[in-house]
Amino acid sequence: MSSGIPTTQASLLSAGGEMAGLIARFDWAATELGPLEHWPAHLMLALANMLRCPMPIATLWGESGVLIYNDPYSRFSGARHPGLLGMKIREAWPEAADLNDRVLKVCLAGGTLTYEDQELSLNRDGVHKPLWVDLNYSPLVDDAGTPVGAMALVVETTDKVLADRRLLMERERFATLFEQSPSFMVLLQGPSHRIELANPKYLELVGDRTLLGRTVADALPEAAEQGYVAMLDGVYTSGKAATAFGARFDIQQHAGEPVSERYLDFVYQPIRDTSGAVTGIFVDGLDVTERVAAEAKRDALIEFTSQLRGLDNVDDISLAAARILGQTLKVSRAGYGRVDHDTDILQVQCDWTAPGVLTLQGELCLRDFGTFIDSLKNDEFVRVTDARNDPRTAVAAAALESRSARAFMNIPVVEHERLVAVLFVNQDDVRQWTHEECEFMREIAGRTRTATERVRSENELRGNEAQLREMNESLERKVTERTNELMEVEAKFRQSQKMEAIGQLTGGIAHDFNNLLAGMSASLQVLEKRLAARNFDNTERYIGMAQSAVRRAASLTQRLLAFSRRQTLDPRPTDVNRLVGGIEEMVRRTVGPSVEVEVVGAGGLWLTQVDPSQLENAVLNLCINARDAMAPNGGRLTIETANKWLDDRAAAERELPPGQYISLCVTDTGVGMAPEVIARAFDPFFTTKPMGQGTGLGLSMVYGFVRQSGGQVRIYSVPGEGTTMCLYLPRYMGDADQENPHIQPTFDHRADGEVVLVIEDEATIRGLIAEELEDLGYNVISVGDGPAGLHVLQSERRIDLLLTDVGLPGGLNGRQVADAGRVSRPDLKVLFITGYAENAAVGNGLLAFGMEVITKPFDVAALAAKVQEMIER
Repeated sequence: MSSGIPTTQASLLSAGGEMAGLIARFDWAATELGPLEHWPAHLMLALANMLRCPMPIATLWGESGVLIYNDPYSRFSGARHPGLLGMKIREAWPEAADLNDRVLKVCLAGGTLTYEDQELSLNRDGVHKPLWVDLNYSPLVDDAGTPVGAMALVVETTDKVLADRRLLMERERFATLFEQSPSFMVLLQGPSHRIELANPKYLELVGDRTLLGRTVADALPEAAEQGYVAMLDGVYTSGKAATAFGARFDIQQHAGEPVSERYLDFVYQPIRDTSGAVTGIFVDGLDVTERVAAEAKRDALIEFTSQLRGLDNVDDISLAAARILGQTLKVSRAGYGRVDHDTDILQVQCDWTAPGVLTLQGELCLRDFGTFIDSLKNDEFVRVTDARNDPRTAVAAAALESRSARAFMNIPVVEHERLVAVLFVNQDDVRQWTHEECEFMREIAGRTRTATERVRSENELRGNEAQLREMNESLERKVTERTNELMEVEAKFRQSQKMEAIGQLTGGIAHDFNNLLAGMSASLQVLEKRLAARNFDNTERYIGMAQSAVRRAASLTQRLLAFSRRQTLDPRPTDVNRLVGGIEEMVRRTVGPSVEVEVVGAGGLWLTQVDPSQLENAVLNLCINARDAMAPNGGRLTIETANKWLDDRAAAERELPPGQYISLCVTDTGVGMAPEVIARAFDPFFTTKPMGQGTGLGLSMVYGFVRQSGGQVRIYSVPGEGTTMCLYLPRYMGDADQENPHIQPTFDHRADGEVVLVIEDEATIRGLIAEELEDLGYNVISVGDGPAGLHVLQSERRIDLLLTDVGLPGGLNGRQVADAGRVSRPDLKVLFITGYAENAAVGNGLLAFGMEVITKPFDVAALAAKVQEMIER
């Protein structure tokens, strides 16, 4: 051992690194190794090599294993460094004492030890943590070759071990997913598509076959026949994935079974190596046979329902049901037939058959094919998967198979506990009918039953309709005959009532007119006698009596015309509140002090178009009637106006068109009216007043006037409490009429050559009018008919005013003459004379500007004043 301390230290320091300095400065005298300067050459050589090694290396010297290590090992030791330097190995790593004891024992004996991914739990940073290391132990020998220690090469593999474990877990998880996946999976290797892995779902799809290690073409020859191997070749060659949806795949899954028709969704995904070259194909997919079948059944039901809408024959409906069943379920035959419950005879009207399968049309005895007919009679669904094995059909299996019906389903139609028909499907081979197929057939049967019932009901209905139509026509003839008889009786009765009413009316008129005529006649006779005797005393009184009778007769005529709605009106836009206010004082004087009068005018009252004078008369008439109803004790009389908007119901109750109206109501607190009195209140000459106190024309005149004005009158009364008379008049949408003051006649006026054309067919009246107007200075042209008057109007002669009767002979009435005259004389002024029901000829009260009316009998002075007023206007 070298004794030059500086030389030894220099040798260690020349190795470089932290550990070289620590070793050189460490006090080794307190250890088994002794002072550094006394260390043997083999120890120094081993340390020099260790210090220069990039791998974590520790050396254990002597039987106690004094620990000396290099820089990489110091980093492995964590926080335990540099305290580990010079310690005995058992004390340095007590948590690995057993391992280190074995290492020293083996290596000092000249042996070696190797551990890969050895798991340890070491306290390197104050906490025991697991780690994994690769350990390689070999002996350290002296110059004589005797083992004096051990060298440990320590490589931590914790990250690798944990990564391997994660990879293993992923692989295990993938294997689990692969095995448990609801989709089928298969891993193919190489261009021949050798099957390396296949999960249970794939094995379930292909059935009883050995797959692993075999090519797809070898293991599944039907896949090659149906083009799927060629599809795999295309994916492998191009490196592009291929996808299919609802692809049909026919395969015999189990020996002895028929070929099964499956439908698949799948993807062929190429697998590449690190260089990007395709090395295999991963197949992943789902068996969607049930989904495709469900969609087909759904579409079939939609199609069948659509077909049923256009079918009105039971046989056509049955054939449609058979066709949809056969095509959807892909059976050998489907059909419908009627059954004789007593004889068990099935009569097939129509059926659908697959190519090569014979029809069953005709008759056959169901009992010849087994006892399943008893189930049908019990209204039970019959399902047979194999006629040979079913106890109901085993004895007749050969007969069924000869009819392509080794498997079949039957749905009975039972009415009143008797089998009347059956819907059937047949299969020429064994078939496991699925629940979905059975439910589909039940649905078709239900819809078929509903459609056939509909057709039968419609046929019955058509028959009933024809019978009903015949009965109705017969009834209509009888009703028509009876109606005609009743109408004839009613016409006779109505004529009788009319004649009675006319008798009452003419009797009343005759009575009043006879009184008036008697007054006129007596006055004129006395006047004639006195004039003959040249006695002129009191002549004015007798003339006045005659004129008074004439005026009363004219008033009676106006009332009759009002009742018949044929009086001549002068309608104007009228503010009814203003009109009532104008006559309020007259009403108060008329009804007397014992009657309290209240006027309630609606704010914002609408206008109405009526004849104001006639409306005033109507209100006064109603107020007088109210006064009389409250006599002798008096009471309260209310005149009230309001706006009314009548909807369909309210308008119908009042016999008016729907719309806007104003109401004018007169209410009293008198004796009221009984219903039978209300019913006759508007009849002419009907009155409840004592003899001599009423003519019975007042209310009839009001009613006629209001109806002629487009309105209605309604009576609301309670006996003993009072009566309300309401007038409803249509709303006028324009502005109120601005009344012009009338020009007061001046009877001393002299005309200045104005020309008046008089057309009057009554010569006496025509002569009197001409004489009066000529006395006033007018030039008068008189004619007796319409054509003559029109001839004058169409001439060049001056005409300042046309004065014409409405009712004229010659084919033209007064209004027609006036309208024709205004064609050439647009500003022609016209004064109509009307004597009776000629208001329609005048224009129903709707006169053009510059036209007015005067009613017969008229006062000659009033006529002259009206002519003067119109000419000078």
